[in-house]
Amino acid sequence: MQMPDPDSRVLSRKAQIVERLRAVLPDAAVISDPVETRAYECDALAAYRCPPLAVVLPSTTQEVAAALALCHAEGVPVVPRGAGTSLAGGALPTADCVILGTARMTEVLEVSYPDRIIRVQSGRTNLSVTGAVEGDGFFYAPDPSSQLACAIAGNIAMNSGGAHCLKYGVTTNNLLGVTMVLMDGTIVELGGAAMDAGGLDLLGLICGSEGQLGVVTEATLRILPKPEGARPVLMGYDSSEVAGQVVSDIIRAGLLPVAIEFMDRPCIEATEAFAKAGYPMCEALLIVEVEGSPAEIDEQLGLITQIARRHDPVELREATDADEAARIWLGRKSAFGAMGQINDYICLDGTIPVSQLPFVLRRIAEMAADYGLGVANVFHAGDGNMHPLILYDANGGELDKAEALGADILRLCVEVGGCLTGEHGVGIEKRDLMEVQFGPDDLEAQMAVKDVFDPAWLLNPAKVFPLAASAGRRMAAE
Repeated sequence: MQMPDPDSRVLSRKAQIVERLRAVLPDAAVISDPVETRAYECDALAAYRCPPLAVVLPSTTQEVAAALALCHAEGVPVVPRGAGTSLAGGALPTADCVILGTARMTEVLEVSYPDRIIRVQSGRTNLSVTGAVEGDGFFYAPDPSSQLACAIAGNIAMNSGGAHCLKYGVTTNNLLGVTMVLMDGTIVELGGAAMDAGGLDLLGLICGSEGQLGVVTEATLRILPKPEGARPVLMGYDSSEVAGQVVSDIIRAGLLPVAIEFMDRPCIEATEAFAKAGYPMCEALLIVEVEGSPAEIDEQLGLITQIARRHDPVELREATDADEAARIWLGRKSAFGAMGQINDYICLDGTIPVSQLPFVLRRIAEMAADYGLGVANVFHAGDGNMHPLILYDANGGELDKAEALGADILRLCVEVGGCLTGEHGVGIEKRDLMEVQFGPDDLEAQMAVKDVFDPAWLLNPAKVFPLAASAGRRMAAE
């Protein structure tokens, strides 16, 4: 008797799953054509790719629940996906998985200005949340660099921040409630419109959990009145260490700018060629922005510029109008796109104590020289959330070397009292470094939480936890 070949069994299994998904979802919500699913084979960590079994794009919480319940019953892994902007491989598929995307879930469900909240479907983009309320004088504070494209679903999964997180906090500080679907299709509500929910802080557990515990379909977010005004100042210095010391001195002085952003020479040169923002050609550049009434802005910038001048800036430029302010920010907002025009790069996401900035910047330069690779630095300096861009030749076989340098930089972040990630998440990029930051008991406790929410370990497989540990957990659950 001839046995069916493995490929035919895989195709038969795929056809069966797709047929059953079409039975519980609108036909247009299910994508199975390999040509069309190819668009979902990677996220912004494009060095790694894998075609999924299928893709589903639900439009409602109930459709998400139906898809998850079916996949749970069939034992099919599910990878949640927002806009696919993850830089850590957080939405990378496995060959046996169904991608569950939130791209069609973009509705504004409720706005309450007296309560200062907005409730949205989780596929809505970050910037469009502010767009829904800015006409009435409000805004949503977290502003990752990818805010034009990134979805609230991914922001919650990775606890995203942005340039203005120094004053307003990251996603967890602006998230009040979620509707979430568990892997078995159960719909749960956590938090709500109130400032603090009673009981265990399960919302804090969900924010930053990287799609390991459930799929967030709706979010209640805090919105804030627009400040009366804001003004940035640009500072150029002859060394990255000096610029790092300026940041440390500003924070030590008890000042709280809305943002402190850092760029070094390689990044300045790339962004200036790309965006032509009029930046000085120096070794390091800071953008410091404050907000409030004109009197408050003048007072704060006066103190900040005093600190800046003590370190002999090569340029110190305060915006005098809205156009000049926009030009100061233009290069910073264009930085990642500008670097992508000239080189392949890996964008890291280590976080360190602000006081360690001068030392860490010096060590990164030394390590890069040892590896023979370039590193461009652009990051949220105010809260120590670093984004070193490791430049490498993807066609020249340098990926392994770039990843090794990245691992050494992240180990350095942990050694000085920081952590592996500030907002990009662990994904696949840092999963095997989790043991650098966490001991066996810490990792066991985290995996025990996943056991409760996803006992079969079907949600976002092969992410976050060291691969051997997660694979063993999934095998034990089968």
